[in-house]
Amino acid sequence: MATTHSIPSVDLADFLSGDPARKAAFVQQLGKAYEEVGFVAVKNHGIPDELIANLYNNVQEFFKLPYDIKHQYEIPELAGQRGYTSFGKEHAKGYDAPDLKEFFQVGQTVEDDDPTAESYPANVFVGEVAAFTPTFLKAYRGFENSGKALLQAIALYLGLDEHYFDNKIHNGNSILRAIHYPPISTEPKSSIRAEQHEDINLITLLVGASADGLQILDKQNNWVPVTSLPEQIVVNVGDMLQRLTNNRLKSTTHRVVNPPREMWSTSRYSIPFFLHPKSGMKLDALESCITAENPLAYEPITAGEYLDERLREIGLKK
Repeated sequence: MATTHSIPSVDLADFLSGDPARKAAFVQQLGKAYEEVGFVAVKNHGIPDELIANLYNNVQEFFKLPYDIKHQYEIPELAGQRGYTSFGKEHAKGYDAPDLKEFFQVGQTVEDDDPTAESYPANVFVGEVAAFTPTFLKAYRGFENSGKALLQAIALYLGLDEHYFDNKIHNGNSILRAIHYPPISTEPKSSIRAEQHEDINLITLLVGASADGLQILDKQNNWVPVTSLPEQIVVNVGDMLQRLTNNRLKSTTHRVVNPPREMWSTSRYSIPFFLHPKSGMKLDALESCITAENPLAYEPITAGEYLDERLREIGLKK
């Protein structure tokens, strides 16, 4: 198994090949990577290069807009879950200093008669960049499909039915977030653009950021830089999956650091897809993951309750 900056690399085409041996090997590679590292680089992920390029182009166009225009798309009562969130609003759990970023979020669009639709706020449509919202919605479905396949492999690794997660993530509360870290204009108080944290959701799919800066904390407590190759996406375990597996699969701590001084004048863009289940999914630890050596670590909670708790901790919800 190849590595990219110590992150294992897997090929999703193996899982989807129809070849039982290739599929089984993929399941073991992915599961082992998530037990040992928590991050993995995925190639042949199914999201077209052209769509990714269009996504980044539209994101850059949006963030170039004057603040007064962007601010029109900020809806405080939605706690950042839809539309624009201005610079310095979010902070990592346990830290008071805000992250040095602004972002825009698009959520689930329910296209069938699932009653879950009533619990989701409408997406915020951007008028000034015509292709922004349609491109986001198309990319959302691409990430959702790739994430579904990866969760099927994870289910098999955990000894569950391959489709264990399917109905739990269908019309789930997933979020596609576009992040802009603006240029650094004055001596920063910290070397960190986004303080160390773990993601809230089941898994996060990150398509290549526009600049370096992402680092993960390895088991030796070393910060390791992560840069995905152009044809890969980086996928990591979130806290919900860690809870479900009673810490068997690791939600890896990561952060974004400032660039070298000569790069201060540049922006950094990043587009993660946070794959969430429906809010009613129980995150109670799987019985198979509770042993004498690994006793139950968490109290029962639903995905919706846990998300609400975490949004308050990071300052997006009062």
